[in-house]
Amino acid sequence: MKPERDHPAITEADGPSANGDPMGTPALDEKVLWKGRPNLPVLTRTAFHMGGFAVYFTLLIGLAFVFGNASGAIFLAGLGIFGALVLQAIAWLCARSTLYILTDTRLILRIGMAIEMRINIPLKHIRAAHLNMRGKEHGDIALELSGDRLLGYLLLWPHVRPFSFNHPQPMLRSVPDAQNVANILAEACSHFTAIERNLTDVKDAAPQSSNPENGKMPEGATA
Repeated sequence: MKPERDHPAITEADGPSANGDPMGTPALDEKVLWKGRPNLPVLTRTAFHMGGFAVYFTLLIGLAFVFGNASGAIFLAGLGIFGALVLQAIAWLCARSTLYILTDTRLILRIGMAIEMRINIPLKHIRAAHLNMRGKEHGDIALELSGDRLLGYLLLWPHVRPFSFNHPQPMLRSVPDAQNVANILAEACSHFTAIERNLTDVKDAAPQSSNPENGKMPEGATA
């Protein structure tokens, strides 16, 4: 029996294939609402902190020159260049091996630089979403999950909210058009449960009518 192919809406150009794994493949009756992967330059800057790395080695090289240690400065420059290339290679591999798929019932994370993994997050288990813009268009979307099921921090890294060790929060890293993606996610989740959001930048785009019974905003939005 041949392995199940990807959903017709998912192409090879989108990212890593599910290789017939139903956990990572939307069913034919699922509607793919959005699919995407991290933007490499933004991922390199925000997840792998290339800017901070460059500043650190620049300071070390400057101090070496100040104290007259030219050979040490040259060594540090070489070490810094090598380290930057390693970070860039890891970031490239991370972006290449990642595909986020949002359907009308679940969020699928195809991730894993060394070992490919398929992580399914039912939309009914998403309690809150937090958008952190990384520039004008790109951003990170961290997800708070309900229930006792916890995903390992190291298992998710770097697709996890930094320092959320006790309750790891899966995170869509450096996604393009992040405000629109956050709205699509909130709208999809609203069919299952109310979702809290701290999406300040997209709040105005959400429905603003109030619930006459309790005065709360409609599902999928917060004041």
